[in-house]
Amino acid sequence: MNVKCGIIGLPNVGKSTIFNILTKSKVSSLNFPFCTISPNIGFAQVYDNRLIKLKDIVCPNKLISTVVKIVDIAGLVKGASKGEGLGNKFLSQIREVDALIHVVRVFQDDNIIHVENFIDPIRDINIINTELIFSDIEQCEKSILMIKKYKNLNKNEFIREKNLLKRCLSHLNKFYLLRTLKLSVKERFIINKFKFLTFKPTIFLININKNKNNNIFLDKVQKFLNKDLNNVICPDDIESSNYKDFKNYSKLNEIVNTIYKILNLETFFTVGKKEVRAWSFIKNSKIIEVAKIIHSDFSKGFIRAKVIKYIDFIRYKSEKDVKKKGKLRLEGKKYIVQDGDIIHFLFNI
Repeated sequence: MNVKCGIIGLPNVGKSTIFNILTKSKVSSLNFPFCTISPNIGFAQVYDNRLIKLKDIVCPNKLISTVVKIVDIAGLVKGASKGEGLGNKFLSQIREVDALIHVVRVFQDDNIIHVENFIDPIRDINIINTELIFSDIEQCEKSILMIKKYKNLNKNEFIREKNLLKRCLSHLNKFYLLRTLKLSVKERFIINKFKFLTFKPTIFLININKNKNNNIFLDKVQKFLNKDLNNVICPDDIESSNYKDFKNYSKLNEIVNTIYKILNLETFFTVGKKEVRAWSFIKNSKIIEVAKIIHSDFSKGFIRAKVIKYIDFIRYKSEKDVKKKGKLRLEGKKYIVQDGDIIHFLFNI
C-alpha cells in the first residue's frame, strides 16, 4: 500500500530535521521561515524484526521492508487558511496525505528564529489546529453545496451524506477537530472521501533539546495533549542527533509504527529464495483484497492461497516442514488476513 504521512507545524520547529532522520535524507533545514516551499518527499523504512528472522532462515537474494512515504510540508502560519504564507498551497498538500506528524517545538533558543517571537507550544498547536479547522469549514460548506450534483447518490444516500456533513460543520464551528466527533464505522468511511484535514489521524511529535531550557514547556504541552488522548511521542533529542542506523533508535521506530497503528495497518509476508518481502494492508481485509496489493492479476485470477502463520514458519524453518506438521492452510477469497501471515497466492490469468 502507498501510505503517505505529512509532517506539519509552524516554520522552524524542526520538520525538515525530522524528515531527514526518518528518510535518511539531506534536505535543507536552514534557520529561516519557509526554507521549505515545495514539499520534500522520501520513504521511511518500517523496521520489523520478523523480517530479519525470516531472512536468517531463507537467506534470500533480496530483503524488502514495507515503507511509509513521508512528505515534509512547508510551515503553516496564522492566516494560512486565508492564503497567508502560501497557506492555501500548503493546506492542499496536507489534504493529500493519509496521516499527520504535527511537530511542536518546546525548547528555547534565541539563535533559532520563532515566527511568533517567543516559545509557547500550546499557542503553536492552537494556531495550526485553527488553520486546519478554518480550511475544513470552507471544505465542508462547499461539499454541502456540491452534494446536490452527485448523480450516483440515491435520495436516501443524499439525505444521509448531507446530514452527516451538517454534523461535521456544526462540530467544526464549535472549534472542535473532526477526529473528536463520534462516528460509526460507516460514517467514518463516508467522511474519508472528503479529505478533511482535522479528520486525519495525527501524531504529535515533541521536539526537545536537552541542552536548552525546555522542561517547563515540555510538562505543560504533554498535559495539554494527553487530556484528549492524543498520540504523543517525545524523542530524547532530535535537534542534536546524528542517527546513522534507523533500526537502533527506538523512538524513530515508534513514530513509523504509530503511523501504522493509527492507520489501522498490519503486515503480511511473501517468502522465497529470490526475495523475502513485507507488505502493509488494512486490518481485517479479505485475502482477495490483499492480493491486489501485490498485483491486480493476483486478484483477478485468484484461485486460492497457501497461508502459514509466522510463528509456525519460524518453528519449522521451511514450507515443506510446515506442511508435514499440518500447519499450512489453503484459504479462499473470504479469508481474513492476519498480521504476520506468510502468503503464497495461486492464480490463473
